[in-house]
Amino acid sequence: MITNIVTATPEAIARAGQLIGEGRLVAFPTETVYGLGGDATSDSAVAAIFAAKGRPSFNPLIVHLPDIHAAESLVLVDERARQVADHFWPGPLTLVLPRRAESPVSLLVTAGLDSVAVRAPDHPLAQSLLKAAGRPIAAPSANRSGAVSPTTAEHVAESLGERVDMILDGGPCRVGLESTVLDLTGATPAILRPGGISRERIEALLGPVTVSGEAADAPKSPGQLLSHYAPRAAVRLNAPEAGPGEALLGFGEAPQATLNLSPGGDLTEAAANLFAMLRALDRPEFTGIAVMPIPERGLGEAINDRLRRAAAPRPTSGATP
Repeated sequence: MITNIVTATPEAIARAGQLIGEGRLVAFPTETVYGLGGDATSDSAVAAIFAAKGRPSFNPLIVHLPDIHAAESLVLVDERARQVADHFWPGPLTLVLPRRAESPVSLLVTAGLDSVAVRAPDHPLAQSLLKAAGRPIAAPSANRSGAVSPTTAEHVAESLGERVDMILDGGPCRVGLESTVLDLTGATPAILRPGGISRERIEALLGPVTVSGEAADAPKSPGQLLSHYAPRAAVRLNAPEAGPGEALLGFGEAPQATLNLSPGGDLTEAAANLFAMLRALDRPEFTGIAVMPIPERGLGEAINDRLRRAAAPRPTSGATP
């Protein structure tokens, strides 16, 4: 199969930055998952991202930036934001902050909200692309909306094909789980989406943090749709064993598992393997995917969040994969 996957040489990164500047789409790796990038200041580029993904227009996008200083021209940065950015950026933490009145970010990025979700990715290729593009890059996960997030360039090609102009291949993603989304627009910090930075680590800096539930109709951040990250096969959670015809996704000691997120019970390893293994088990010979219990602590909170959304009833329109 002919694809538009390109090895991430300096020349390819420079060309990718040029494509972004022309309003075209480039898929690129971050430490979390591969993103589908477009010029965050261009209405037409952002519209092209929505079209490529089949993404509901009410689901906002994350804007990728080099650092907190670049964010200051787009959003209002308070002391809390500066504190967590100094501690966790670059890294898998997205901050939802009030939009500046003069912010150049397309209104399509924010889905009509007065806030913008921003983060600095911790991946040298992503940082190089931001430098080459010379502008903020809006980048949801590089897959059809609602489907399993991609952690390799090949996953992007399978899901989006020619809907993306270039796929920069930087190898497998290190974290393999999307960023934590932290809302700092209110008096109390709120996690809108668990992810690569655990609640405990954020609370160690900011004190008590609330955790928001899903927003089925009008999400304030990516990843809040009830049915999301879903393979085609039905997913059954907290399963001690597979049912007839099911594949078993294991955790910990589980010799009977078809695939095992982490035989040693390591949640970091499990997070890195989650999306790739869901994809690997999403095959016609299995009637569904049974998933063994995952501890609800640390990164396990984010893993279980993704699994619950993967197992949720599928929408009949809008966000269908």
